[in-house]
Amino acid sequence: MSSSSKEEGAGVAPQNKGSWSSFLKSIASFNGDLSSLTAPPFILGTISLTEFSSYWAEHPSVFVAPASEPDPAKRALLVLKWFLSTLKQQYCSRSDKLGSEKKPLNPFLGELYLGKWEDEAGTTQLVSEQVSHHPPVTAYSIWNEKHGVRLQGYNAQKASFSRTIHVKQIGHALLHIDAYNEDYLITIPALHIEGLIYGNPFVELNNKTYIVSSSGYISKVDYSGKGWMSGKKNSFTAQLFQEGKEKDPLYTVEGQWNEAFTIREGGSKKHGEVDSYAAAKTKTTPLTVAPIEQQDPLEARRAWQKVIDAIIKGDMDTTNLEKSKIENSQREMRKKEAAEGREWERRFFSRVPNDPLFEKLARPIGERIEADKTGGIWRFDVNKAKQATTSVQEHAGLK
Repeated sequence: MSSSSKEEGAGVAPQNKGSWSSFLKSIASFNGDLSSLTAPPFILGTISLTEFSSYWAEHPSVFVAPASEPDPAKRALLVLKWFLSTLKQQYCSRSDKLGSEKKPLNPFLGELYLGKWEDEAGTTQLVSEQVSHHPPVTAYSIWNEKHGVRLQGYNAQKASFSRTIHVKQIGHALLHIDAYNEDYLITIPALHIEGLIYGNPFVELNNKTYIVSSSGYISKVDYSGKGWMSGKKNSFTAQLFQEGKEKDPLYTVEGQWNEAFTIREGGSKKHGEVDSYAAAKTKTTPLTVAPIEQQDPLEARRAWQKVIDAIIKGDMDTTNLEKSKIENSQREMRKKEAAEGREWERRFFSRVPNDPLFEKLARPIGERIEADKTGGIWRFDVNKAKQATTSVQEHAGLK
């Protein structure tokens, strides 16, 4: 990297440097929800956070692969491989496509994102719903009936600033495989934004995450960022072991989650490679969503259409006007609900008082639910899904 590229705002166009400098000053004391952060227009994204749920299953064949493996240890390995395969899409695909990370649109309460993937794995369906606005929480359910694989979860973000933006993700995911009546708890990584001061922001993952199976296997993923040995960004090491035997791993996975990784038996590099995955070369399966004119008014792309069009055109006056219309409409709805003593009814998800399955799987890793920070514990509600309008059911693949 040349010295000029290391200068503050080097990745920002000259006409935007003033607003970029103001943005950096404003976040220096920021601590709260990412959604409340006002970003310069030129780093506004054109997709809503509700769409991020689709990143869990853009490789449907990898998502359903564990259902065909009878050996529980190898099955746990395939779940780990699938999880690692999602990281590039979840945390890197936008900067790859747009040149840098963009601030997503802040979903309104009740916003939906519905669709399906169709490929050799059959039909894999997605329901994503904004179940809380303060704090912002997105819940999702993804399933493939043919293979009997079901994922659900929810997450919120809490951001703080210390030299850059640090994001703690609050929530978790649960994967169920029908054939083995097997469950997996998946924790969500923390992250921070690299390259912010230079105007070329990208995501780097922090610390560690776990995948805990009801069959007694645990995967631990350590994120090292620019590894002190490799010097490569997005580096990680993961190990899969039986509960209580962390020092005797069955498999080790190493590499870069945005590029490629290899899988070996045991914990030593002396063991041979048993599998590999090239994230950068593996094509995604496109999600099919209904045409905008057929979407429910609360579906993300229809609701945000005018805002998105204005962002693409670079028309920030119209962008702010159309965003304000949505935000003001939401405020009026909340006032009316409060006056009538009722709460917005979620279409697909419900709060539950507790979750014994989570508590059982979380025990070996000391994970706890922070329900006070996510507006509750959210679970997919099959009965609610059956009561949704016909068009919404069709878009969610429920009819």
